[in-house]
Formats: sequence, C-alpha cells, structure tokens
Amino acid sequence: MPDNRIRIAGAALNQTPLDWEGNVHNICLALEEARKQQVRLLVLPELCITGYGCEDWFLSEWVAEKALQKLLALLQHTQQLTACIGLPLRLQGNTYNGVAVVNNGCLLGITLKQNLARDGVHYEPRWFRAWKPGRVVNLNLANQQVPAGDLTYEMEGYRLGIEICEDAWVNQRPALKHGQLKTDVIVNPSASHFALGKSTSREMLVVESSRRFNCVYVYANLLGNEAGRMIYDGDILIAQRGRLLAQNQRLSLKPVNLLTCDVHVHDPEQSRQLPLTDNKERNEELTRALTLGLFDYLRKSRSQGFVLSLSGGADSATCAVMVAEMAKRVEQTLGMEPLVHILRKPGLNHARAAMPHLLACAYQATQNSSDQTRTAARHLATSIGASFYEWSVQQETDLYIQKAEQAVGRKLSWLTDDIALQNIQARARSPVIWMLANLRNSILLTTSNRSEGSVGYTTMDGDTSGSLAPISGLDKPTILNWLQWAEKQLGYTCLNKINSLRPTAELRPPDRQQTDEDDLMPYRLMREIEEQAICKKLSPVQTFQMLKEKHTNTQQLKGYIKKFYRLWAASQWKRERLAPSFHLDDWNVDPRTWCRFPILSSGFAEELIELDNA
Repeated sequence: MPDNRIRIAGAALNQTPLDWEGNVHNICLALEEARKQQVRLLVLPELCITGYGCEDWFLSEWVAEKALQKLLALLQHTQQLTACIGLPLRLQGNTYNGVAVVNNGCLLGITLKQNLARDGVHYEPRWFRAWKPGRVVNLNLANQQVPAGDLTYEMEGYRLGIEICEDAWVNQRPALKHGQLKTDVIVNPSASHFALGKSTSREMLVVESSRRFNCVYVYANLLGNEAGRMIYDGDILIAQRGRLLAQNQRLSLKPVNLLTCDVHVHDPEQSRQLPLTDNKERNEELTRALTLGLFDYLRKSRSQGFVLSLSGGADSATCAVMVAEMAKRVEQTLGMEPLVHILRKPGLNHARAAMPHLLACAYQATQNSSDQTRTAARHLATSIGASFYEWSVQQETDLYIQKAEQAVGRKLSWLTDDIALQNIQARARSPVIWMLANLRNSILLTTSNRSEGSVGYTTMDGDTSGSLAPISGLDKPTILNWLQWAEKQLGYTCLNKINSLRPTAELRPPDRQQTDEDDLMPYRLMREIEEQAICKKLSPVQTFQMLKEKHTNTQQLKGYIKKFYRLWAASQWKRERLAPSFHLDDWNVDPRTWCRFPILSSGFAEELIELDNA
C-alpha cells in the first residue's frame, strides 16, 4: 500500500475475566486476521488481556504481573503491524489502566488512562489510580527501557495518540494535547457498556472528535456479556475530520470481529468510506443484546440450558422467546456446534431440535390460575419447541396455610391476610422449579422486571427465585412493546394470546379481578415517575413539577408519586437480593451496578409532606 495510505482496523473481542488462554487466543486471532488483511494499525479493546470485569482482583499484584507476561508473549505475534493492546499495569502499589503499543515485535510504550469512569455502572476508582497528564516514567521490561504514561508515538508516516474510553468523555481530555501536537491518528480502546440507544451518542462523539482534532479517530469496544451483568456491543468506529468512514454491525455472536478501512492521513477525500449497515431499531437492538447476553451467560457459566416458570404472562413469555431467538441466531451465525457443545447432545442439526434440551418451562397452577394463562403458556412453549410441564402447587399452598393457621390460632382470610396469602402461592412454586433446574444442570431464570423492582411488587423466594434475571433492567412498557413487535416482526404468532391479556399476578381469587396496574398504577406513568425519581434523582416535589403539565388530575398524580416513593424506600432490601441482571437501559435499579439506596431510611417522610403543599 502506498505510504500516504494506512490500512487501519479495530477489533471487537468477547473476553472473560481472568481467562488467560481464551483471551489471548482471541487476541491472536485478531492479530492473525489483521496481518492477513495487511493492516498497519490494529486497535484492540480496553483491558483485553485480563478482561475488564476482574473487579477487586485488579488490586492484586499477580494479575497485573501475569497480564504483563502475556503481553510480552504476544510480541511475537505482532510482526508486520502495530497493535494497541489493553492491560492493567501495577506501579508502586497502585494499579493503572494501560494500553501497550507494540510494533513489529517491539514494545514501544504503555499509555495510561487519565480519567476513570465512576458514574452509573462504573467503579474504576476503586481499582485504578488515574495517571497525571504530562507525566512519563521509564520501566525496565524484558531487559529494555519502556516509557509509560502520557505518550504520543512517532510511527512510520503518521503520529499516533491514545485515549482510553472515559478519557474521551471529559472536558480535559488527552486529545487536547494530541490536537496541539497535530496527531494524525487518535485511537480509543474501550469497554463501554451497552444501553439502548447509546450507540448514537457514541457515534457522535467519535465523529466530532475526528473533526475537532483534525484527525483519524478509531474506536474499538469490548464485546459480549463479559462478567455476568454488563453487555458490551463490540462497536467499532472509524472517522476522519468529521466524516464516519466505517462502522461494524454491533452485538455480534462471533467472538472476534475485525473492521478494516483504508485511510489517507492527509487527504480525507481519498479515504475509503464503507457502507454503514448497523441496525439501531430499538426492539431489534434489544433482541440482539439480550440474546448475546443469554448465550454468553450460558456458555461461560458452563450450564446446559435454562429453566423457567412460565406463567402465561408477559415477563416469562419474553424470557422464553428470547431463549428461542438466541438458539435461532446462534445457528444462523455460528452453526450448531456451540449449541451441541453446550448441551452435550451430539447429532442436533438445527435450533428447533435443540430447544427441548435448551429450555424447560413449567406452568405451576393454583386455584387462582386461569384457563387463559394456562392455555397461553402451553401454546407458547410448544410453539417454540421447549419442554413443557404442568402441575399444581395448590396442595403445598394449602399445607403451608394450615400450618400457619395452627401457629397463629385463627383462620386466614383475604380481608385480613391478603399479602401473606398471595406470597405463599409464589413461594410454593420455588422449590420444585429449582429442583428441575438442578436436575437439568440449568440456569433458573427469574422474570421480574424493573417496574416491579422499583416498587417491590414481587415475592422474595417466590417469583424472584432464580440465578439470572435477564429482563429486570427493563420497564414493563418496554417489555409489552417488544412482545407486540416480536409477534409481528419476528413471526412469534404464539404470542397473540399473551399480548391480548392484561398483566396480572393471578394470586387473588378470580372474583377479585386482580390486575397489576390496579394494584400499583398505570405502568407508563410509573415509568415517568421512575425516570424522574431514580434516573434523575429528583425529590417528590420536583417529580410532580416535571409531570403535572401532562396529567390533568393532579391529586391523583400526587397519590401515585407518594405511592412510588414509599414503595421504593420500603423495598430496597428486596432489590439487594435480586438475581444478577443485565444492564440494558440508561439506568436500572440493581444496587450492585447502577443505583444504590440505603436499606433503612426515613422513607422520604418530610419530602412527601412537602408534596401535599405543592
């Protein structure tokens, strides 16, 4: 290739924390493919040697030391190209987040991250020390002096600068210095978590950075459900002087994705612009994220499938269809070998044949269950090919009630013991569904959603019982909308019966006509309140001021706002015990990822009095 052009590539890698063999294997595949395609500069994701999600193990001495050993072993695989490889670096008792630049088998330097992500799902300052701008030190590595810190690199025909993920999202960013030095190419190795719609703002950042700093800007993100909760979309972006040249298709099931682009450093008109084919439609994006998350969680946990208590309602239906769609997309993208390996069932030749082994569903009835939900659950499970079981837990429920009545010396009734009588039905379902999961060596999915988590509309050790909560980061309106879309766009006509039902827990007698929204409030209004109260951290009065123009009945609105804040404060202990969940939206209510709140508090007592006077 002529000297005035550079073939640049970004690689999205599906890594796993502390999986040295697997992570290095993926890096080597990317290096090998880049060399085949005659790439001169390859950008790999942030902390790709160790994985981004090692958490407190970043504080150990040995993890960083082993990562450095793996880096030195990788040098022999970097012949004929330059590669940017992420790893932690331990210096004087502190851990730093670094990107090593290696060229033709030689380690040129290690750039260290200057700005640490500490909001939302990120807790980087717990593990890493921020590097001071302008500081450079020399390290003795492999019998040579290697610079580390705030670096730029003089390459053959261009000058290279590096920002590491969060570095690009702050005002005092390293690119300011790179721009002053007229750096030709700025690269950004990242581990930027997925959220619905986030890719658009990331794309704007990359394009604007390339324009502002008059450079080629290359972004390469981590891919997949790396450590259990966060999903990374594997976004690769290459822009030059305000023009997006290339973007890959995100959320791929392939473990290694490479995107190459030929750029002319000094004449953007001669740079090649590739077709932009990434799909940003919200429901399709959600489907790709959830199916990728489920597939990675399944294979990385070494489980052999999923088990689900299928109620005939929207939430469990979403989980079931997502598993079926996961199997279909794995077959389309990777073939049947991964599913055969996971299920340990040789001879499976298509996704439909795998479904009875991959997913087991059980409808667990009580006397309050309806024929409509029973029929809907059976029809859905058989339509997608899952194993389906049906049994009653009424006998167990009656036995628990009898024991309680003997203990307290009176009969229980719906007038005086409503919550206890509802909860025992949900809890009676837990032991046997867990047993089925154990027998199948499978992951038990719990089906709670974010709307329920916000207000505690869920039974601990009942419907929350499980080892993975794939949709607890989604609000109910998003789930209901997705089900309608999946019926029409993905062809799951078996959802028709479920989409025609109003959401209900079916825990009260039928004559009480229980629905979720009657118990709580309209779900769309709950989402509006949740956004103001939880995402934006507004007070009850501030939430009311934000919403009152859209709602004519202000007294009713105040009542719903009061109810939300009271239930939120009282339910924190429940959220502390929810199963691991995926982060899928701008925010979630999982205290181990996005939103922490005290278990014991005033319950917004004074603020709710102020709301009365607003």
